[in-house]
Amino acid sequence: MILHSIETPADLKALSYEQLDTLSEEIRSFIVETVTTTGGHLGSNLGAVELTLALHRVFDSPRDVLLWDTGHQAYVHKLLTGRRFGFKSLKQAGGMSGYPNRAESEHDWIENSHASTALSYAHGLANAFMLDQEQSGRKVIAVVGDGALTGGMAYEALNNLGHSGRRVVVVLNDNGRSYAPTVSQLSQSLTSLRLNPTYLQARERWRLRLRGLPAFGPLAYSGVHSVTSALREMVSPHTFFEALGVRYAGPIDGHDIELMEGAFAHAAEWDGPIVVHVLTQKGRGYAPAEEDDIQRLHDVRATKPVVLENTVGSSAGPAVGGSAGADGGGVASPGSSPDVEIDETPPRIATYGEAFTRALLRQAAADDRVVALTAAMPGPTGLLPFQARFPDRFFDVGIAEQHEVTSASGMAMGGLKPVVAVYSTFFSRAFDQANLDVGLHGAPVVFVLDRAGITGDDGPSHHGILDMALALAIPGMTVFAPSAAEEVGPMLDAALALAGPSTVRFPKGPARHIAEHEAGSGLRARQLRSGDGSVCLLGVGKLVGACLAAADALAAEGIAATVWDVRVVSPPDPEMVADAARHGLVVTAEDGVRHGGAGAFILDAIAVETESAGLPTPCTRVLGVPRQYLAQGRADDILASLGLDGAGIAGSVRRARTQQPVNQPRG
Repeated sequence: MILHSIETPADLKALSYEQLDTLSEEIRSFIVETVTTTGGHLGSNLGAVELTLALHRVFDSPRDVLLWDTGHQAYVHKLLTGRRFGFKSLKQAGGMSGYPNRAESEHDWIENSHASTALSYAHGLANAFMLDQEQSGRKVIAVVGDGALTGGMAYEALNNLGHSGRRVVVVLNDNGRSYAPTVSQLSQSLTSLRLNPTYLQARERWRLRLRGLPAFGPLAYSGVHSVTSALREMVSPHTFFEALGVRYAGPIDGHDIELMEGAFAHAAEWDGPIVVHVLTQKGRGYAPAEEDDIQRLHDVRATKPVVLENTVGSSAGPAVGGSAGADGGGVASPGSSPDVEIDETPPRIATYGEAFTRALLRQAAADDRVVALTAAMPGPTGLLPFQARFPDRFFDVGIAEQHEVTSASGMAMGGLKPVVAVYSTFFSRAFDQANLDVGLHGAPVVFVLDRAGITGDDGPSHHGILDMALALAIPGMTVFAPSAAEEVGPMLDAALALAGPSTVRFPKGPARHIAEHEAGSGLRARQLRSGDGSVCLLGVGKLVGACLAAADALAAEGIAATVWDVRVVSPPDPEMVADAARHGLVVTAEDGVRHGGAGAFILDAIAVETESAGLPTPCTRVLGVPRQYLAQGRADDILASLGLDGAGIAGSVRRARTQQPVNQPRG
């Protein structure tokens, strides 16, 4: 196989275009077999194969800087930069990251996997190279998806690139999708250009004619560019970019390596920022991905490996074996199917996301003021059923969390009940808006934060460990943390009834379950066990289960611990606070950062209680995530390594009772 001979990008230089076509198919087969085995991002990487090959043949990485926005389209880049064997441990603990990672390779410059950021990095690097004569010849290339261009940061960066005139090649990888189909007026113009038969037929006709002329073949790209320039002037992408001072070239076939090489080589000579618009097909070469209208199998769970048949020269090859379901919102994701039904005896739900979907549909059916917003992730956040049933009350704003939150505040001011469904890790992108546009105005916006806490295999950029600390910093913000799937519905009900802002945050993965009648209500905590007054364990969200396990372990040693399910971090239940204040040792446990998090917030309330009641101050311990970036791994394994499982919490109690340090990361 040709792929086995590729260790560095330099190994690509001598290959013929026929060999590159073969290599492209080998890469697709490798990615499908690997990702269906380990889990990971599939559709976006299958669409970026030829694009990545062309980039590495034209540019000299790592001297020339390749930036990937977002990083989930960089698997081919990893393959071509010496990391083929690392795919055996893709997204596994201690293994290869699912995104670019500077510790893995000198070819990786950034590892922030969030969208719409690469152009800002590119602007900074281009300025740095301009100011250093020894680096002035280095080129900066940012590969940006059309979905990323729906984010405000991307527009800010384009404006600064155009104003500064810095030499940056922006490769617009246009597959018409982010996770879901891309939402923006610009994307509609790009799509129109994709489908404009006059433009495409003229371009193809002249490209073939020019290539057929021996004397002019090498100038085919320039010839096509000149011949079709009049047509290009009529479409808005050209007008949009060049109004910002950024040159525009395209669109061109993102699966034609030779054509892209010519375009990239010309773009590299342009004395300023330039966008090269390439058209690609997300999920190319794998039929289940091409046929997935929701996400093109954006990401998949680990299953049995799928082996592709030889599909050289075909855009879609049949697969041998079953297709993998999409993790976090694809066609097989819990809570994302538009045919979810509501009945009197619903089936037992498996995830917190499913519980949210069901509760939201119930609320929306009862109150037409309930609306739902997403930032380009209707599937992963469980909103597809809502979109199907209430399309006029569903808003997908694209990758624009800041806009999403402020828009929701305006909706609340207008009398609606907006529910903003977003991953915990993306909530931090809109903190200023949540603080000043929602919090300052006391707007009744409900933030539903999925993937809260330690998320597992997506690594440091996706762990949702900041949301409680951020939400608790906003005056008047009510913070709900369900410990079981059956708590999500009552908490959403309570949140929608509030006159101010609130958050409901829950973890990724299988849910803990309790009987329906055991679920709490309103803003009250739940006492799960009554102890002897020596130890009180206050569990937040997912850590309630670990606190109960710790109580079992301590009971075997003669220590009868009181256990509370906090349920509502802010405002803390006065009954829970008063009870905790009467204990000798109070231990809080959360799956968010302990610095400024739920534990610190609750213990402050306990300190006020003890002072006002004239009680002695109890010994306290705050157990949570330390102030560090955590690599990928199984969520429960990471929590255990931090002492945030039953054994770890019990150990912390023992050490606290002997005045030893607690909650130090283990292993």
